[in-house]
Amino acid sequence: MSIHIESANTDDVNALVELLNVLFSIEQDFTPDETSQRIGLQLLLNSQDQGRIFVARHPQAGVVGMVSAQLVISTAMGAPSAWIEDMVIRDEFRGQGLGKLLLEKAAEWAKSKGAKRIQLVADSDNAPALGFYKNLGWEPTRLCAWKKILC
Repeated sequence: MSIHIESANTDDVNALVELLNVLFSIEQDFTPDETSQRIGLQLLLNSQDQGRIFVARHPQAGVVGMVSAQLVISTAMGAPSAWIEDMVIRDEFRGQGLGKLLLEKAAEWAKSKGAKRIQLVADSDNAPALGFYKNLGWEPTRLCAWKKILC
């Protein structure tokens, strides 16, 4: 396969914003907001020790997929844990194993940072995503996500 999985860089921000627009139009809890997305992406790109964005890069099409990983401390594990977010592949590149490769790269990075667990949340109505994670050996938890906006 000519597609490579690698760390994102600042030149990728426009392509990453486009991918996030696709993802956030699917997920019911989020609304695409280019300004916020650019700020968030830059924060992740600047925090290489605590977070990383990985991309699937096609030689002609450019960035065709992405995933991000961020470290938190898990008191349950007594070690870092990584939150996986922003998992998205452009429609025409789905079904080629790129999502699996991106998640493997994120897990490899997390493990290199001492993480003992990776975790994510997915829209409960997104059956294709839920099936994808299940097929890759991810296990659902009995926890549910809650949020409170602070601004």
